Amino acid sequence: MKVFSLSTCDTCRKAVREMTEAGLNVEVTDIRKDGMSAEDIGQIVSAFGDKAVNKASATWRNLSDEDKARDPADLIADNPTVMKRPVIVKDGLWFQGWTAKTKAEVLG
Repeated sequence: MKVFSLSTCDTCRKAVREMTEAGLNVEVTDIRKDGMSAEDIGQIVSAFGDKAVNKASATWRNLSDEDKARDPADLIADNPTVMKRPVIVKDGLWFQGWTAKTKAEVLG
C-alpha cells in the first residue's frame, strides 16, 4: 500500500499510524521531502479531478487568482502541499483523506 502524505500533517500522521498498527505494510511518500513523479500526480488528478486540490488549505489561500485557475496537475507539481491528503493506494483503489469511510475501506 502506498500513502502520499506530509510529515507535518496531523491527519496524515494519524492515518499512517493507524494503518501501521493494523499491521498493514505502508510505503510512505512525503510529498514535500520525497516529491512526486508526474505519473503519480497524473494518477491522483485522474482519480479525484479538481478535488485533488484542497481549496481549504493555507497553501491554496496564499495562491494568486492566476495560480488558482491552473490545471490541478500543474498546480500540485509546483505546490505539492496544495494536494488534499493523505492519498492512499490500496489494491489499485485510490482513496483521499482519512474519513470514516476511507478507514473502513483501508483497514477493513
